[in-house]
Amino acid sequence: MHQPVLLKEVLENLNPKPNQNFIDGTLGEGGHSLEILKLTSPDGKLLGTDLDQRNISVAKENLITNSISKERLVLVQGNFKNIKQYTKENNFKNVQGILLDLGLNSYFLDESNRGFTFRKDEELDMRFDPDNTELTAYEIINSYKEEEIANIFYQYGEEGFSRRIAKNIVDQRRIEKIKTTEDLAKIIQRSVPGSPMIKNKSVARVFQALRICVNEELASLESVIPDALEILDNGGKLAIISFHSLEDRIVKNLFKEYSQTNQYTLITKKPITASREEVENNSRSHSAKMRIIQKN
Repeated sequence: MHQPVLLKEVLENLNPKPNQNFIDGTLGEGGHSLEILKLTSPDGKLLGTDLDQRNISVAKENLITNSISKERLVLVQGNFKNIKQYTKENNFKNVQGILLDLGLNSYFLDESNRGFTFRKDEELDMRFDPDNTELTAYEIINSYKEEEIANIFYQYGEEGFSRRIAKNIVDQRRIEKIKTTEDLAKIIQRSVPGSPMIKNKSVARVFQALRICVNEELASLESVIPDALEILDNGGKLAIISFHSLEDRIVKNLFKEYSQTNQYTLITKKPITASREEVENNSRSHSAKMRIIQKN
């Protein structure tokens, strides 16, 4: 099972109790959900959503293998931005906590073959949900205008060499279509001065930007927060784990805005981060930041 980030801190702050209901909007392979369900037994239920059907299937198997009954699970393939709709469709009520872990599941990097990583030569796809998402990274790279591409790299990747990279992409595609992650990585690397490490950081930022754009990740995050807060019972908490500054900025600003009313209380003045021990055991946790808000 994918190792869940900030698990101890999630459980301490959401504080699941017997028979309470929770939502895991980023189910993944079920790591966080399993521990929440253990603490909400015997009758607490969990609504879990994930964009990828493979993750839904794996999570269900993992949970049932660990003695979680099917009756306690409501699993939906879809975008967490629609959780308000999913709660209505499934008559899922009395929600005491909602968790969103915005980290990229290792399955997408290691097994999906959709071009999420430049360390493998794969087609430029980057869709979490190919059945319901039309736009691909290939289409952006090979058909968008140079200025549009540069803006995506700068806005979603905060890449300083965005314009130079975009120009070289457009020049290259006039000769031949850019089809794979390796094709794109080579263009980025020759566009950026400095050491191989500096070049690869630019590659990573560009890949992040494309993934965010293809899947409309920031728009989904902005839209889910007000709906999630509405769904919560009084006393319920929304916890969001982000992994880069763009996500964290959205969460920080919206939580601050809502906490200025009497209806919500900001639990985390500063984000919760991983312990040194967790970072040593799970390197992907080093950039994780969790913010929590409570409905009064």
